[in-house]
Amino acid sequence: MNYVAGLVRRHRRAIGSLWRRLNPGQQALMVLVYLRKGETFAELGAGFGVSTTTAWRYVEETVMLLSARSPKLGQALRKAVMDGLHYLVLDGTLIHTDRIKADRPFYSGKHRVHGMNIQVIASPDGTILWTSGALPGKAHDLTAARVWGILRALERMGILTLADKAYQGAEGPVITPYKGKNKP
Repeated sequence: MNYVAGLVRRHRRAIGSLWRRLNPGQQALMVLVYLRKGETFAELGAGFGVSTTTAWRYVEETVMLLSARSPKLGQALRKAVMDGLHYLVLDGTLIHTDRIKADRPFYSGKHRVHGMNIQVIASPDGTILWTSGALPGKAHDLTAARVWGILRALERMGILTLADKAYQGAEGPVITPYKGKNKP
């Protein structure tokens, strides 16, 4: 909470904001409650004594500040090389969302739910090094990796990467298991 409050405080100073309904610590707490519990903006506003619009604005502002601090793909891979990691793990995950039936692009036929496809690069011990942005749930993992330029970046850095069967046919230093039964 102190880290997020510091980000908010520095941002307010940089933009010259003279007064806000919540101080940076309260704004940080509100955003962390939103991210952890998934409360609606109306519930957040009622709990913190601000309007629904103000709650939305505070959350959007703080999430933007946090996302600007996240490492880019190239930075994460350079750090992995500097840390002496011999290989990385690449996988995709589906984050479930509440969508109506009409939102077909967000429907994952594999999982039979609506969601967003996120690509993750992790170290061998499972520490997350980088996450991609969200694509609609119908996007295949290999397609998503190509959209975000993950395969080209891994090849450029020459880092051996382990992935699951969804990345079969990926070019570069990506190693996937064989498809089928009784394969080596």
